[in-house]
Amino acid sequence: MTTFVRSWWTVCAALVVVLGLAVSGAQQRPAVPDVAIDADDIGGVVTGPAGPEAGVWVIAETRDLPVRYIKSVVTDDRGRFVVPDLPKASYSVWARGYGLVDSAKATAAPGQRLAITAVPAPNEAAAAHYYPAIYWYSMLKIPAAGEFGGKSAIPARLTQPAWISAMKNTGCVGCHQLGQAATRTIPPALGTFASGAEAWKRRVQSGQSGTQMFGQLNGLGEVAFANYGDWTDRVAKGELPFAKPQRPQGAERNIVVTLRDWMNEKQYLHDLISSDRRFPTVNAYGPLVGSPEYSSDTLPILDPVKNVATTFVAPVRDTSMPLSLGPGHAAGLDALQPSPYWGTDRIWDTRANNHNSMFGRDGKLWLAAAIRANENPAFCKQGSTHPSAMAFPMERATRHIAMLDVKTKKYTFVDTCFSTHHLQFGYDANDTLWTSGGGPVVGWLNTRQFEKTGDAAASQGWTALVLDTNGNGKRDAYTEPDQPPDPATDRRINAGFYAVMPSPVDGSVWGSVLGVPGAVVRLSPGANPPATALAEIYNVPMPGFGARGADIDKNGVVWVSLGSGHMGSFDRRKCKAPLNGPKATGDHCPEGWAFHQYPGPGFRGIGENSAESSYYSWVDQHNTFGLGDNVPMSTGNLNDGIVAFKDGRMVVLRVPYPMGFYAKGFDGRIDDPKAGWKGRGLWAANGDRTPWLIEGGKGTKPLAAHFQLRPDPLAH
Repeated sequence: MTTFVRSWWTVCAALVVVLGLAVSGAQQRPAVPDVAIDADDIGGVVTGPAGPEAGVWVIAETRDLPVRYIKSVVTDDRGRFVVPDLPKASYSVWARGYGLVDSAKATAAPGQRLAITAVPAPNEAAAAHYYPAIYWYSMLKIPAAGEFGGKSAIPARLTQPAWISAMKNTGCVGCHQLGQAATRTIPPALGTFASGAEAWKRRVQSGQSGTQMFGQLNGLGEVAFANYGDWTDRVAKGELPFAKPQRPQGAERNIVVTLRDWMNEKQYLHDLISSDRRFPTVNAYGPLVGSPEYSSDTLPILDPVKNVATTFVAPVRDTSMPLSLGPGHAAGLDALQPSPYWGTDRIWDTRANNHNSMFGRDGKLWLAAAIRANENPAFCKQGSTHPSAMAFPMERATRHIAMLDVKTKKYTFVDTCFSTHHLQFGYDANDTLWTSGGGPVVGWLNTRQFEKTGDAAASQGWTALVLDTNGNGKRDAYTEPDQPPDPATDRRINAGFYAVMPSPVDGSVWGSVLGVPGAVVRLSPGANPPATALAEIYNVPMPGFGARGADIDKNGVVWVSLGSGHMGSFDRRKCKAPLNGPKATGDHCPEGWAFHQYPGPGFRGIGENSAESSYYSWVDQHNTFGLGDNVPMSTGNLNDGIVAFKDGRMVVLRVPYPMGFYAKGFDGRIDDPKAGWKGRGLWAANGDRTPWLIEGGKGTKPLAAHFQLRPDPLAH
């Protein structure tokens, strides 16, 4: 064969190889589809080796704006997606989904279409990395029922429900998500230990909540440390979750999640507020305001239109008051042991200690915030002529009320005799602001009167919680909780409100009672509440337990987050026994309760359950999200988002990125009732006390999340 012929065949063979590779590559790379988009959208298709990838997330992220901005959508059944309404910026765009690992990140601008190649997970461990925390936390071992009641080293006073609840929403998961990558592993910076149990003993002493965390686990017995240590040891050895999540289905594919960061990388947010729950068009397109609780006096304010974050420092009236940290508080002044992230730094430094805020119908913000030291003024105490003090004097209050005009930044102090925790406006002409956190009393403020007169003392009131145990329909002399009951008198109960819920039905005010089993309480104020208010209490029956946050719907039904892994509902209209009288002391209406199990796997060995540890529930009375009026929802603290209960099934509003989203409160707002899905949505903050444990790690800031519901996955 001549040199020319050999060369020709060599060239031909090379061309065949190149053409073959080109054809193969063309088959592997998905074609960019003609998905309809606007100039501010990014659209396209996600395709894997087996074809279109349905029910996976497409994430667009940019740091070009004043705040970090992330938007996530879900693909339809043909793998198509539209990421709508993006501000002008350069975005990293990629796909994430169950059964996959993250795809390569593409750079795109609004108005572009993309073809994204999905990457199957090479093994089960790689796939499980993306599972929500609940799939990992459900691997935790729970002591068998036979180990309680003094039959083991577990303190005899504890029941199995109490132990479980403490490991969930009334304890550990009341402050942190557990099960995400940061908590199912032990950080090397913590040190080296002889066992997993010893590692956990050291871990929970870290930081300014170390005293509280260590004390709580220590109170559950050595088995608490042992079981946490066993859990992380098994994970370290490669054990994987026993259950797998399902990809988003139905309405879950229509959800758009927009995240913006704000505040700073060291301090946390308890929650945020966007509107007045009674009138959800209040503050339309306006700023969101965060509640930083123990972490800071600096309130973060986020403009979601301009994507700009600013701050306001909440003052206190008594500038010499001590920090709201240390004994008597749920956070310490100093770290019990150094944090593996921040060492011995005092990263929390608050006096105002703003736990929760509410917008009023005029757009002013009302805060549960301290304004002074704990000692109450004379008008609150014994000997005062204040009607409430004459009935039940109050010596101390640890958190009060303040008002912020967000536009002018005028801050007004409201000195209350009762402590506050959560706030909620009533449906009366006085715009009465009802509060929880008062311990033995429930307090309120007539905001109309206060704004008119500035007289805090005359505008406030409080009442003890008194059961009508003699059944005569009115409040009489009562026995104290530590005294024997007297059938001829009424009885006072210690059932401090955790959540507070004015009813839109009948003027009553409901509260949830934290604990195991927990309860809900109905307060009927009467004509002169300090003297006439009567209470009713309804304990949570099995299989429910562990009441925490709660809300009320337009029919007067109360919805409660339960540590048993249920959303509980209580409907007083279903009660068969007398609602007052000697037997109406809490266990007289089990038929009023119903239980709806949260999604996700449960702990093994304790029967059918969900490991979900919901912190708070809220009812969308006015269809601010789009699932309809009166839809109850809960924080899905181990499901990375929010869980809605609609038509008998749970709908998960999941934040796919960054993994580890944990909300403590949320609300809904309608920015424009005529704008369809674009004019409404839910707002929540990433409220974990350790925001640096979310995906991204140290340096990550708290996030504000906006959840919206499109009519279909391609709506734009």
